[in-house]
Amino acid sequence: MKIIRDLHQANIEGETALTIGAFDGLHLGHQELLRRLTRRAQQTQRLSGVVTFDPLPKAILSPASNVICLTTIEDKAELLEQWGVDLLVILPFTPELARTSARDFVQTLCSYLHMTELWVGWNFALGYGREGDVRMLKRLGKEMGFRVHVIAPVSSGEIAISSTQIRNLLSLGNVSEAAAMLGRYYQVRAHAVSEIEHEGQPSLSSAHLKFIPHCALPAGGVYAAYALIRGRPYPAIVDTGFETTLADQGIKGRIYLLDFHADLQGEEIRVQFVERLHHQPYPLDARTLRTQMEKDIAKVREVLL
Repeated sequence: MKIIRDLHQANIEGETALTIGAFDGLHLGHQELLRRLTRRAQQTQRLSGVVTFDPLPKAILSPASNVICLTTIEDKAELLEQWGVDLLVILPFTPELARTSARDFVQTLCSYLHMTELWVGWNFALGYGREGDVRMLKRLGKEMGFRVHVIAPVSSGEIAISSTQIRNLLSLGNVSEAAAMLGRYYQVRAHAVSEIEHEGQPSLSSAHLKFIPHCALPAGGVYAAYALIRGRPYPAIVDTGFETTLADQGIKGRIYLLDFHADLQGEEIRVQFVERLHHQPYPLDARTLRTQMEKDIAKVREVLL
């Protein structure tokens, strides 16, 4: 997959079929659009491409809202490459770009990326004031020589899948339903910064975690999770019910690995949340802590193994 960060140096040969958006989460709705896009591109011998933005547009348009993401730009690139996308165009979202008209933005894509097809969701809009809705894009397509394909929403039960709905589920600690909408476990990257020193805990490799900033964390509680370390998954318990003093140091979680027998300090870990075990953080009393953790270890092995 070719990654483009400057349209003026795109150097694209041949025609492209594109989609545009923040694609935060790359959930099942996004995936359905991408499946159709890549299939159509292969059938018509075009390049499939995703045009996205970094940072998220909401971070610039509503800076006071403290926008947090579901998927980092690095994770987006990994997933899109796995799914067979040919081009990833990452545009810096700036106030100047926010003021660009729909016509000018689409004309740029036609000029530098040779766009002949545009694939969008049913409620998509782009350009200043979201003027470029589906109706306007179809009109521009007739004028500029590209065809617009519109995809209906994808639902989970009676609820339309959306990034907002996934954030709501995470805020409730409902990581299993969030995973159902994502089509994969919800993942956050973290660094192991120090070993946990607690009397009473079973003999497990453990560490305090610093999660990368600006990514959504599930509600406080104890979770069954997978920890990806150097590309290998390990069953784990993750506690996000951290003390205020540690949170002030940027530490927002604890991890206990069941089958990993080495020092965790300094490791980069991808934490994949599978199921919430309980909402209470671990107790400080050594005897109570050990009893609860033994129950959780048994539950994690039941859920994950």
